[in-house]
Amino acid sequence: MEALIDILPGLMFLALIAGLFSTLPVGIVLMGVTLIFGGLALALGEMRFAQVTLMPNRIFGGIIENPVLVAAPMFIFMGLVMERTRIAEDLLISLQKLLRAVPGGLALAVTLMGTILAAATGIIGASVVMLTVLALPTMISKGYSPSLAAGTVASAGTLGILIPPSVMLVFMGDLLTLNLAKLFVAAFIPGLVLAGAYLVYIVVTSALNPSSAPKAPPIPPEERAGLMREFLISLALPLLIIVAVLGSIIGGFATPTEASGVGAFAALLLGFIRGRLNWPTLSGAMDGSVRTIAMLFFIFVGATAFAYVFRHIGGEHFIVDTARSLALGDWGLLAMMMVMVFIMGFFFDWIEITLIVLPIFAPIVQIMDLGDHVARADLIYWFAVLVAVNLQTSFLTPPFGFALFYLKGAAGGAVTMAQVYRGIIPFVLLQVGVLGLLIWQPWIVLALPEAVLR
Repeated sequence: MEALIDILPGLMFLALIAGLFSTLPVGIVLMGVTLIFGGLALALGEMRFAQVTLMPNRIFGGIIENPVLVAAPMFIFMGLVMERTRIAEDLLISLQKLLRAVPGGLALAVTLMGTILAAATGIIGASVVMLTVLALPTMISKGYSPSLAAGTVASAGTLGILIPPSVMLVFMGDLLTLNLAKLFVAAFIPGLVLAGAYLVYIVVTSALNPSSAPKAPPIPPEERAGLMREFLISLALPLLIIVAVLGSIIGGFATPTEASGVGAFAALLLGFIRGRLNWPTLSGAMDGSVRTIAMLFFIFVGATAFAYVFRHIGGEHFIVDTARSLALGDWGLLAMMMVMVFIMGFFFDWIEITLIVLPIFAPIVQIMDLGDHVARADLIYWFAVLVAVNLQTSFLTPPFGFALFYLKGAAGGAVTMAQVYRGIIPFVLLQVGVLGLLIWQPWIVLALPEAVLR
């Protein structure tokens, strides 16, 4: 009996992993595992019935009343309003026209658009589908390699998971009890570095293999002024939203939760100014927001219940003791955690990965000491950004890369799945390379928060 009690946290974790490989919804798996092991804990005397009755209060106070999580619905709504009022679409079309004569210009336009869209919305599915519908057919019709076109669209569309205001960062900040403003600022430069790596790769590929990304005819001189004016107008609208959201956070005028409301209002206002905000558009954005948030919060309720039982049966002590017994050293533990997140990205979405690994890895990070490389006070923020960069791969790696399914579903027969898989390999390698750079040079993550949030 004592042996069973000692390994109960490990069994609970393994049961969760096994359940996630089933076809059941994630929220159902979390709640089912919680009920089974909560019952075992009661039978073994590891939990008292009074502690079980406190679980609804923990769920309500930790999720429903959590002011940080209020930001997530507003950011999702903001992104859907931008998509349905075609503010982002206008910018992509003007970028494509402006860069058409540059080697790899269409691919560069898609990556730049993905970067701007990420900083303005943070919604992955909507970004990938929009870029696929608007850009992929054009790139293929202009002679671009289908693999390069597919890889560019998929990777650019997933930048919203890292560049603030990312919904994932909101949930990560809550799971790790971090200052969300500091986490947003810490992730901003790494997101731009990753986007820059994509741009460099496209330029080099276009130069070495011009047939994979042919140039279009140059812009006639009489059209340049009009195209530039069109580009500046279409760029100004997303930039206003970015400034409204990130500017208010970095400037200290608003918390991330308040900034999410500012961003949602700005998206509605700009849609109204463009004459595209009508009842079907608004109702569609609201319906999509409710569906997305219901799914996320259903999972969050299950994760909160799981974490509550896991801690009460000694889960944190089990994790710390197991980590110490491995005798890998702090750098070895960091490498092990990064490899685990990368491998899990082949099978799970970012939601499952964050809910599984962050509560388990957080106690390990708290006991780590990397000396002068990263200060103890900044270690958890640096680690959170490393995980966020690593999680970029979960959208792109087969067999369950969700961005690949979004792209293939929207593209239809324009590309094959084999071409999509070939196209994302260089971008996954770039993500791993940027992750290594951030581990080697932590100042890339920590310099901006130290400069603007003193």
